[in-house]
Amino acid sequence: MTAITTYANAKDPNSLLDIVPITGTIGAEIRGVALSGDLDAATVQAIHDALVRHKVIFFRDQHDLDDARHEAFASLFGDPVAHPTVPVAEGSRYLLELDSREGYAASSWHTDVTFVDAYPKGSILRAITIPEAGGDTLWANGETAYEGLPESLRQLVNSLWAVHTNVYDYAAVLQSAPKNNDTENARAAFNKTVFASTIFETEHPVVRVHPVSGQRSLLLGHFVKHFVGLNQADSSRLFQILQDHITRPENIVRWRWRKGDVAFWDNQATQHRAVADFGLQRRNLRRATIAGQVPVGIDGRQSRTVRKEKANYQPA
Repeated sequence: MTAITTYANAKDPNSLLDIVPITGTIGAEIRGVALSGDLDAATVQAIHDALVRHKVIFFRDQHDLDDARHEAFASLFGDPVAHPTVPVAEGSRYLLELDSREGYAASSWHTDVTFVDAYPKGSILRAITIPEAGGDTLWANGETAYEGLPESLRQLVNSLWAVHTNVYDYAAVLQSAPKNNDTENARAAFNKTVFASTIFETEHPVVRVHPVSGQRSLLLGHFVKHFVGLNQADSSRLFQILQDHITRPENIVRWRWRKGDVAFWDNQATQHRAVADFGLQRRNLRRATIAGQVPVGIDGRQSRTVRKEKANYQPA
């Protein structure tokens, strides 16, 4: 078995940024940078380098970052894109609003939008309203998870592919919502918004090669429907084994939000999960996503969309 890479055990002496690692394998806080669309090229490159190295980077007290500046900052790292099925936040061009006022939160491990082929390469989340207690977010490093696999499991996943779909994900999220009149109305509205649009199914390699670093990482999360060539029962058992490796405490960083915080993560090498431990307190954040490229597996094959069609769904 190969040695596990240590990603964040020390400050990078070659960076012009003040970078403070949070764990030895994932996550770092960057201090002294006011985020905007006007950052110089050297700072943008340094932030990108820190992102590839640490997988998720955090910026405190970005209180001047409104929707327009948020989108402008995201555009420094590529093309911002809207969510493929959910409408953009009011007053924005690309932002997705994550708001707990409907009575539920997506507390499940996932990589953003993997039900499409070229899913986002990065996501930038800005905290607007944060609960007094609870509502943290976790991120897991898919690269250290892959490196930590026993050799027999690594050989298995090297050639394994999985089908990802948005139908599977949203059904699971809605089933976790509390049952009352308000959330039933929200459930119906959410169904109409998402299911009445487009159903996607996409085949991805379980081991993705990072387009910048060349590192291998496990690509799973709750969008996975089943593994190619395996039935649902075998897929479920194998999925849980691999997912457990990804979400080991050694691979995880936990961020306690404050209003004005920003988290920027490499969506090509991580999973994340919002912790739904804040009851009915308000939790409101907005997310920009940056267009990615079609993943490539170890053998050079690219991901491919196998289903894209309008849904025929009528809310109850």
